Amino acid sequence: MVVTHQKPKEAFTSFFADVEPRLRHALVASRGPEAGREAAADALAYAWEHWDRISKMNNPAGYLYRVGCSAAKRYRGHSVGLPELNDTDQPWVEPGLDGALQRLSSKQRTAVVLMHSFGWTHAEVADLLGVTVSTVQKHAKRGLTKLREALEVKIDS
Repeated sequence: MVVTHQKPKEAFTSFFADVEPRLRHALVASRGPEAGREAAADALAYAWEHWDRISKMNNPAGYLYRVGCSAAKRYRGHSVGLPELNDTDQPWVEPGLDGALQRLSSKQRTAVVLMHSFGWTHAEVADLLGVTVSTVQKHAKRGLTKLREALEVKIDS
């Protein structure tokens, strides 16, 4: 939330520090590492240019997420999958995960990655995406079901 008694530059700096990591994570999750980072930068540049209007919004991060999604269309040729890891000390990742994540819808992939990789709550994802918590729950549940099927993971009940 923006504090109204701050000067515009200070208010934007505070807003940027709070929103940038969450916005970047969400756009990387939904649009891929390269396009997501570029889209987050574009959305935050848009926020700076239109700060008078953005600062008065109830959910500026959610609005900027949608701005970033629109901006990401310019980066269509970029992969949506996981980033390439060259360091051999990185943790093991299921080889089929990248392809399985790419087959999820953007909303499913965003919900699953933000909640299960970054530890976001349903409410945080809902706030960023501008949807209800129950919608996020549905996307996450459907996304996890598809991932389990694609990776042939069985859950004992």
